[in-house]
Amino acid sequence: MSDNHSTPTDAPRWMRWTLYLAGGYNLFWGGWVVLFPNSGFDAMGMDRPLYPAIWQCVGMIVGVYGIGYAIAATHPARHWPIVLVGLLGKVFGPIGFVWQAVILDNLPLSFGYFLIFNDLVWWVPFVLILRHAYRAASQQSAPSDQPTASL
Repeated sequence: MSDNHSTPTDAPRWMRWTLYLAGGYNLFWGGWVVLFPNSGFDAMGMDRPLYPAIWQCVGMIVGVYGIGYAIAATHPARHWPIVLVGLLGKVFGPIGFVWQAVILDNLPLSFGYFLIFNDLVWWVPFVLILRHAYRAASQQSAPSDQPTASL
């Protein structure tokens, strides 16, 4: 059986690898924020946060998402809710950034560089994975054209 087919239970290899990559990235980035909470702010020339523990909590949440993505990679169609919740976060994060940086002027625009790899690059693959899951569920719930044997 080819590894690039799409059946209700299988996903193309790129979907699984994308989710493993997202998992590894989130674990790395989350761990970096937990261990070195001020480093991103220092690199951007921003004032350090007054309560770095809050930023470390963000890192912990991002790391937990990494575990979720790794689980979703084992069966993307079955674990679509993890991908959906991840995509929502990756959409709402940039919306919050625009609100804070552009509308309220509370963040420098340079903070947006974090969004490129944390959020934006994942939009298309996550949407495609969710589309695959939807199609897989539709195939499973579609009535069969084959007659069923009666006892």
